[in-house]
Amino acid sequence: MQQSNAYIITFSVILTVVLGLLLSGTSQLLGPTQKKAVELDTKKQILGAVLDASEIRAMKPEEILDFYDKRITSKVVDAEGNEIEEDEEGNTLIAENVNVAKNYKMDPAKRKYPVFIFHAEGNESDPEAIIVQVYGAGLWDEIWGFLALDTDLNTIEGVTFGHKGETPGLGARITEGNVQNRYQGKKIFDESGEFQSVAMQKGEGKDYEGEDHKVDGLSGATITANGVNAMLENYLKAYKAYFEKLKDDSSSEIAVLN
Repeated sequence: MQQSNAYIITFSVILTVVLGLLLSGTSQLLGPTQKKAVELDTKKQILGAVLDASEIRAMKPEEILDFYDKRITSKVVDAEGNEIEEDEEGNTLIAENVNVAKNYKMDPAKRKYPVFIFHAEGNESDPEAIIVQVYGAGLWDEIWGFLALDTDLNTIEGVTFGHKGETPGLGARITEGNVQNRYQGKKIFDESGEFQSVAMQKGEGKDYEGEDHKVDGLSGATITANGVNAMLENYLKAYKAYFEKLKDDSSSEIAVLN
């Protein structure tokens, strides 16, 4: 028997409402789990700038979170190197929660820049590295990363890179350890103290061991490599004011160590 239009419309409305409620309920139930997964992944990436990947893989999720709490403190700074504790609405700023993708669309002078201090266990006054967050654009989509500097605020201890849609086997190789390890020991300032950053070179297979500001490139992925170069230069330059404040502040643990 042919159903009336009223019946069809009523049935469709009820089905839509029921499905909407089910989806909403599922989202509410999975929300906390998804949030914890994002938190864990973010902290793994941050720690990846100062720890070997094998060390992190050997840890259980709860061990990673515990290690992070004991060895990392964080803050947020502005483009002038000043620490900021609240946003424009008066909400407390937490470095791990700063939306760097959203900030990327803003004027660099108005962005919020997360800083993560890797220190001796349980001793915030004994820093071992300063980790900063970087963000940019690759060939197809966003790329990001964390870069750790030694307490000289010049020598790179390590990096971790991530991407959303780079080509497997080409640009996506920025996530591989053998590519990221190329940055270890490189410097972001020259001998006169001028900012230089570090750049992947065109092509792959050359030795840049004696070059402080160059690393081997990615064969067939020049655009992704250029994106990484721009990302590092733009963000490290933005953190420069903060680095200078640390060096100039006589009460800073970094200044004392150097």
